[in-house]
Amino acid sequence: QLTGRWFLVGVASRCGYLAEHGHRLEAVAVTVTIVDGQSLAISTFRKLDGICWEIRQQYLPAKAYGHFLLKGHGSRVDVVIGETDHSSYAILYLQKGQNISVKLYGRSSQVSDAVVDKFEQRVRAMGLSEDVTYYFPTYGFCDSADEFHILD
Repeated sequence: QLTGRWFLVGVASRCGYLAEHGHRLEAVAVTVTIVDGQSLAISTFRKLDGICWEIRQQYLPAKAYGHFLLKGHGSRVDVVIGETDHSSYAILYLQKGQNISVKLYGRSSQVSDAVVDKFEQRVRAMGLSEDVTYYFPTYGFCDSADEFHILD
């Protein structure tokens, strides 16, 4: 039910990159497909210095329903689908070591105020605040990639 196109609406994270570059975020679109009946293939389309990039990742199923594992270069990220109605929004939790991020995705680049309120409640529940919450532009999405990168 998560398959299809999503737009990154907001993220709350103490990530240093966001703190430094949060003022110039670019629109991000994601396409989710299911491979092997259970893993999620994630294609993220975003601009970087005017070039549209596709970043491919695979979320492997974990033991619990709605839990996934993203293995990276010497690190792992635990991904939990916290809340979704599958038709308009999804709130995901990502944990890498001790760092937790909360992401809000929408089926369109704008979601209702009620969904934003839910997201902000989840952010506060994770001990994050509005000064580490970033909202993404609602325009300027990449529909295809000029370059791509596979993260494994």
